[in-house]
Amino acid sequence: MAPPLVQPTFDQRVWSVVEQIPHGRLATYGQIADLIGAWGCARQVGWALRRLQLPTDVPWHRVVNAKGQISMSPSREGSDWMQRHLLITEGIPVDQEGRLPLKRFLWRPVAISGASSQ
Repeated sequence: MAPPLVQPTFDQRVWSVVEQIPHGRLATYGQIADLIGAWGCARQVGWALRRLQLPTDVPWHRVVNAKGQISMSPSREGSDWMQRHLLITEGIPVDQEGRLPLKRFLWRPVAISGASSQ
């Protein structure tokens, strides 16, 4: 008898999709939630990214809020400023308030691998 299939966790599904965001592109927390079939779970996507162990190959810095801003907060312990630096390094302009030209740099995936909860 074959062993039961192990389903990826919510965090693993988030990380799998975020790994596919190309260099120089942005996605929103809500967009990632929608892509993994977790509609309305944008905040949980943020928590999943926060649980990444740094350094990581998962480009967490490419995920921003729906307003096209870096979610600035003292609770991020400096990762908001790290995110700003990494995005600027990729050629994405970020102003002093953490605003970005989301429409210009938004990632529009055609197909996603590893996103399904099934």
